[in-house]
Amino acid sequence: MSIVGPSGSGKSTLLYSISGITRPTSGTVTIAGVNPYQLKPNQLAAFRRQIIGFIFQQYNLIQSLPVFENIVIQQRLSHQQPKRSEIEQLLTKLNFAGQIDGAVETLSGGEQQKVAIARTILTDCDVLFADEPTGALDSVSKSIIFTYFKELVAKGKTVIMVTHDIELASQTDRAIVLKDGQVQQIVPEPSLEAIYAALDKVV
Repeated sequence: MSIVGPSGSGKSTLLYSISGITRPTSGTVTIAGVNPYQLKPNQLAAFRRQIIGFIFQQYNLIQSLPVFENIVIQQRLSHQQPKRSEIEQLLTKLNFAGQIDGAVETLSGGEQQKVAIARTILTDCDVLFADEPTGALDSVSKSIIFTYFKELVAKGKTVIMVTHDIELASQTDRAIVLKDGQVQQIVPEPSLEAIYAALDKVV
């Protein structure tokens, strides 16, 4: 599912609210039958590690750590043993062009974005929230990442994505169009024409 709308329409705010990061001022959030805002802090932390994945627009990487350690940090927090071969295969699939043991701070914005995506995918979460996950990518890498998201959905995962890329949004199963913090329209099986028509109504 994609979330689209003009700049400042509340796309990221909505994503943060429904993902258990920012408490909404009203309404109820339910993920896998659980309201994350009713959990205690330690329960919420465990719930996020087990159920929710979030790809941040600003990557939220630790610049002083190498690529490998950034990707496996959540596995280490969950006391899991990272498999280097699995991570190398994932990075290859995501068209990552950097060095797995290289410093994150030496990477371009697009390569850092792939590291952030790989870190989230590796958690094997049931629901993946993504804030502009392809914003820094070239057209080839963008297509590769989006195809991978579709593969996750085919395996029963849920992907909810904020994007300015209307072409990508037109390839999702549903598109939510926002304006001024309000849902203006939900477009099922969206096409480019249908999304642009919905956006024309809100501009």
